[in-house]
Amino acid sequence: MIPTVQRLNSIKDLREIDFGHAVSKHSLILLHWFANAVDINSNDVIGLTFDPNRDYGSHHYGNYQGLLEPLSRGYQYYTVGKLSQDLSMKLPDYVVKPPREYMGRNRDRIIVRVWKQNTGQEASQRIDQVYITEHYDPDHTYQVTTNLLRQIRNFSVGENQMPLWQLRDHFGRNADDFQLSHIRHTWGDLACLGLLLFIVIEEKSSTQEREYMPGWSRNSGQIDNTVQTLILWFLLVILICYLIFVKDDKK
Repeated sequence: MIPTVQRLNSIKDLREIDFGHAVSKHSLILLHWFANAVDINSNDVIGLTFDPNRDYGSHHYGNYQGLLEPLSRGYQYYTVGKLSQDLSMKLPDYVVKPPREYMGRNRDRIIVRVWKQNTGQEASQRIDQVYITEHYDPDHTYQVTTNLLRQIRNFSVGENQMPLWQLRDHFGRNADDFQLSHIRHTWGDLACLGLLLFIVIEEKSSTQEREYMPGWSRNSGQIDNTVQTLILWFLLVILICYLIFVKDDKK
């Protein structure tokens, strides 16, 4: 029986994942690194840019539990994401030592399926499937499409970063200018990553909290108009009573 794995095709799909509970928040940081570490050409072919047998702690993945579909001839699975490394080519610091609230338990991994034709030429190796997994748990393993990888690459932390406001507007999110300024101040050169985390995790959480607050409008995110009206009428009555009292007192 071929395993059924949920596909994630967009950042909108990512927002449906229970990051911080069932799935580590750190897995999103790992995925951000991976999306920007590989090459994707105009034909959506993902080129492998590192040796999957050693770089970044990556190594062969046997799929012995049948987590993923069986391999055809010429293909191989590899896994990357282990943080305890003593290697010449290591994961960047922002992946290994993220802010405390985004630290995981070193259980999140990325699995790739690599086409091994022309095995002596690393640059010719292709990745045709990408997965994120919470330590190979079938209930928390997701296939990541090339489209999602492309969207994540917009949040690159390297040169030629896109302005935060442009990313916010492009992906139709609700972060205001104050929140963008806070993200920029908190994350510095990694501000685009910070915005991605906000869009996928924090914004959803804050929206859910607001939805359960009494008197909060789900459509506008503001205090319910009825409550506002009652408050204004109450204040108006107090003002009228005060003016009448002052007028009578002067008499």
